[in-house]
Amino acid sequence: MKIEMKVPSPGESISEVSIANWLVASGDYVDNGQVIAEIDSDKATLELVAESAGVVTIVAQVGETVAVGAVACLIDSAAERPAGQASKAAVVESPKAEAPKQQVSPAEEHKGVTPVAAKMIKENGIAQDKIVGTGPHGKVTKNDVIAAMSGGFDASAVPIRSGARDVRREKMTNLRKKIAERLVSVKNNTAMLTTFNEVNMKPVMDMRTKYKDVFKEKHGVGLGFMSLFTKAVCEALYLFPAVNAQIDGTEIVYHNYCDVGIAVSTPKGLMVPIVRNAETLSLAEIEKNIAALAGKARDGKITVDDMAGGTFTITNGGVFGSMLSTPIINPPQSAILGMHNIVERPVAENGQVVIRPIMYLALSYDHRIIDGRESVGFLVKVKEMLENPERMLFGGKSPEQILLGL
Repeated sequence: MKIEMKVPSPGESISEVSIANWLVASGDYVDNGQVIAEIDSDKATLELVAESAGVVTIVAQVGETVAVGAVACLIDSAAERPAGQASKAAVVESPKAEAPKQQVSPAEEHKGVTPVAAKMIKENGIAQDKIVGTGPHGKVTKNDVIAAMSGGFDASAVPIRSGARDVRREKMTNLRKKIAERLVSVKNNTAMLTTFNEVNMKPVMDMRTKYKDVFKEKHGVGLGFMSLFTKAVCEALYLFPAVNAQIDGTEIVYHNYCDVGIAVSTPKGLMVPIVRNAETLSLAEIEKNIAALAGKARDGKITVDDMAGGTFTITNGGVFGSMLSTPIINPPQSAILGMHNIVERPVAENGQVVIRPIMYLALSYDHRIIDGRESVGFLVKVKEMLENPERMLFGGKSPEQILLGL
């Protein structure tokens, strides 16, 4: 009996998808429940799972655009399993005793390079095996990198460019096409404006340094900056509800909850999974949510439900070294916060010039619904809470203001 495997629906608004990858070939024997293909839509990547054991005949080819409900392949359920072939369906293996881990020195554990030296090696494109480490246990230090750079390198370590003028064409994926359409639509259909501010990251960096080890030991997850920004954003959204609102026709829809989208760069494009009711979560819960969603996005396992909705978005260009940018709103939301890299800069404090780790913040917003007072006030509150983390516990106010009833 030939069973038709049809393309599943990624969501109500999607009518066609493309075949991203076949994990089997025509003529292969598959098991019931085995993942046999990956399917790209304009929102997420889906898995096609075999509904029966049997021999596969592929109908839709890789890269082909097919309608939802169309036949992707056929499975001959009457075919017999080839002799000696084990089942490829999901199997729960019995736990095995782990081999004892080999003890390594701290230098070996960190690949024998200090953080400063690693940064210099990356920025200058140096082959690490060309550098002689003089630090403890042979660790490569900053001075070792400088010595190697001043002494020159073997010409064989320099990549050779042929000068060829070839070109390569690739068909845009459904996801990339959708991203392009949405970005152009936002620029054309919103009154987008961006306001900027800067934040002294020393207080949260000091707090993170002081508590990161005990935090990870207690909660099983690292303490990053994204959870602190998410918490600060949630408090600021309650003070400035227009930033958390959306336009629906001739009405403004206000939300009394914070579904915060966290922009994640993946091999297939930018995705924005949602941390639901972030205002009710602790820092540890936010970190766990972000880690799980980001992992699913990068592994191509993110679902439409993971990305549906959202009332506000945070994007962090700082992880790529961005100093300043104007992020584009994620529709139908009305605002997005852009984080950037942290750079030590001279600033004035109490009449003295001091060096502080500074991050520039950018808030892009739809001026049709958010006025300058709300946008600037929102960003100032985020800045105040990051520079005074205890304010996150008091709705953006200082303990003294709470005590005085202000």
